[in-house]
Amino acid sequence: MRARLSGLVELFRWLYFKVVWVKLLAPQRHRFSCADITLTATRFYLDVTMADSSYCFYCREDLGGKKFVRHEGKIVCVDCHCKFCANSCAQCFRPISVDSKELSHKGRYWHEDCFHCAKCYKPLAKEPFGTKDDAIMCLTCCSREDAPRCHGCYNIIPAGIESVKYKENLWHEECFTCCSCRRPIGSQSFISKDKDIYCSPCYDKKFTKDCVSCKKAITSGGVNYQDQPWHSDCFVCSGCSEPLAGSSFTNHEDQLFCVDCYKNRVAKKCSGCNNAITGFGKGVNVVKFEDRSWHEYCFKCKACSANLPQKGFIIKGRDVFCTECSNKE
Repeated sequence: MRARLSGLVELFRWLYFKVVWVKLLAPQRHRFSCADITLTATRFYLDVTMADSSYCFYCREDLGGKKFVRHEGKIVCVDCHCKFCANSCAQCFRPISVDSKELSHKGRYWHEDCFHCAKCYKPLAKEPFGTKDDAIMCLTCCSREDAPRCHGCYNIIPAGIESVKYKENLWHEECFTCCSCRRPIGSQSFISKDKDIYCSPCYDKKFTKDCVSCKKAITSGGVNYQDQPWHSDCFVCSGCSEPLAGSSFTNHEDQLFCVDCYKNRVAKKCSGCNNAITGFGKGVNVVKFEDRSWHEYCFKCKACSANLPQKGFIIKGRDVFCTECSNKE
């Protein structure tokens, strides 16, 4: 009779704790989603119940009549579960005890109160959310983070607002300014140097050189001659005004001449052939004696036609003779 009564008590106790487990302690699941991200808010109470005679796996405390947690097949007291078994909150880094609601997402865990937007701190346990660089955010803050930002002021450029795009960067129209005068570029032409943007007038003022001829700024192209800058249109022949860039020319008394103008207007005449001595082409070397000049190849003996450069010679009137022929004359 006593054994039967004891069995009934055990059965009643088992049924009682089964009802308590089902009604009070069974895990409750709630899903919150943002796009393809799913959050499961689950508090695993595991097998929290009352024990007759068991001992904590860690501290060996007698758990008779006390709450315990069955964790991975081990019986653990509530305190040891918090110390050794509980998940750590990804926000506050403290353990999540069996008495707290635990939220999990992609292998990370939070206290319910710690699961909030990283920007505005709005609670997200029952709200859709998104992630950016592992940070949890509400949808409003997510959209702000994804919105394009001005490269000048770093504030958001709202949809529908006029903006300027240059080298994959965006600016508010009012932020796309000359780094020198700070005026908006607008529809003007501009020049980029290093990481700075200049309007054309400021760039010319700061970086361009002045043409040695017209004294105006050289904004594009140009010619450099004897370490002096010229506009291509200013680098012309002093005689015929033809452009000299890419052509043969010479400098006479600080004036530039093309070959033809130098030959016809400036060059001395050879005392041998009576043609201009230009210094171009054949016979670039010139022989000078007193006030007369010769092409090197024209400076030869009148009698025997021997070339006379580097040799002795004698001038008789307008003619030149080698010393041997001079003696014969």
